[in-house]
Amino acid sequence: MVPRYSRPEMTAIWSPKSKFRIWFEIEAHAADAMADLGVIPQEAAKTIWEKAGNAEFDVARIDEIEAVTKHDVIAFLTHLAEIVGPEARFVHQGMTSSDVLDTCFNVQLVKASDLLLAQMDKLLDALKKRALEHKDTITIGRSHGIHAEPTTFGLKLAQAHAEFSRCRKRLENAREEVASCAISGAVGTFANIDPAVEAHVAEKMGLAAEPVSTQVIPRDRHAMFFATLGVVASCVERLSVEIRHLQRTEVLEAEEYFSPGQKGSSAMPHKRNPVLTENLTGLARMVRAYALPAMENVALWHERDISHSSVERMIGPDATITLDFALARLTGVIEKLVVYPDNMMANLNRFRGLVHSQRVLLALTQAGISREDAYRLVQRNAMKVWQEGKDFLEELLGDKEVRNALSEAEIREKFDLDYHTRHVDTIFKRVFG
Repeated sequence: MVPRYSRPEMTAIWSPKSKFRIWFEIEAHAADAMADLGVIPQEAAKTIWEKAGNAEFDVARIDEIEAVTKHDVIAFLTHLAEIVGPEARFVHQGMTSSDVLDTCFNVQLVKASDLLLAQMDKLLDALKKRALEHKDTITIGRSHGIHAEPTTFGLKLAQAHAEFSRCRKRLENAREEVASCAISGAVGTFANIDPAVEAHVAEKMGLAAEPVSTQVIPRDRHAMFFATLGVVASCVERLSVEIRHLQRTEVLEAEEYFSPGQKGSSAMPHKRNPVLTENLTGLARMVRAYALPAMENVALWHERDISHSSVERMIGPDATITLDFALARLTGVIEKLVVYPDNMMANLNRFRGLVHSQRVLLALTQAGISREDAYRLVQRNAMKVWQEGKDFLEELLGDKEVRNALSEAEIREKFDLDYHTRHVDTIFKRVFG
């Protein structure tokens, strides 16, 4: 966890105090269930809650104990016994460390998912607002980085909204997939603990009982979760890269907000760099990088090993904290994005009508000319614009072969920008309803 790219609410989920609080709740709820089954005294379960329910667990003390035991859960249980007293002997009856660790990890992932989903909603709101604002702001669409045909800036943002809407559904599914609980004891057979205990803990922790846990919750669930975070990060990068390209000096169709007092370069005072979206590109790479070790965690030895443990201690907090920060940063970029419609129109007209070539091509074919000949006629006039700076419309009007097929009015009509935006409302209805 790098403080520079962390936000407090998400970071708190992964703090030692939060972790130990969840561990306690798992153990205490399990004790309640065991008391109901008559496995431990009812008074013992009550005492556990009374003495430790509002306790501040001493992280330093737990670390001190772990330095001796070399076992984190035993260290916690030893510290819990210091707080609870003799009744602590009834804690963790028939349970194993993975019951606590895996269930806690999934609780943390669920909590993290809720924050990510909330932040994604803010991003979707920002995208919708700006998309509607620029629904009819005409700009040039590009393929291969080269001018293609006219579109609108609102459509660019609508596309991003549709993409993040899909991401939100994926994240909801991933949240559901990791929301499972295992309190099944050694090798997951329930030999020393009743399945009813697991059902009770699952209900209290807002999880579902894992159908088959082999002492650990199967890691295919977590692989899908972190892969989903990677997909969301890729969508963050896609929009960030678009903004970075649009901010290039020779393009300058949109720009990150440059605040008063902000400096772009230590050497060149004129610079206004797309630092936020460049940062988002880098953060997206990191979130994606966490997906691979999560997939490699799926193949554990037999019923369990702990090769996944060190991985998850890193990727759990790092992936969720990084993506949370990235989504918040992207939301701010979109909310404050500076858009230059005049520059968009100037760039669209930079090559003097070339963007209308397809309409002329189609008109020639509809006038009876073969597609091959129509392509040749349009391309030879288009190349004059590229190579000699000619005006595409004027060249077409002066081309005898073209004029034999099309009248001046028919040619000029093919240069109407409104033709390219006539279905924008249809697309917006698909995206926004």
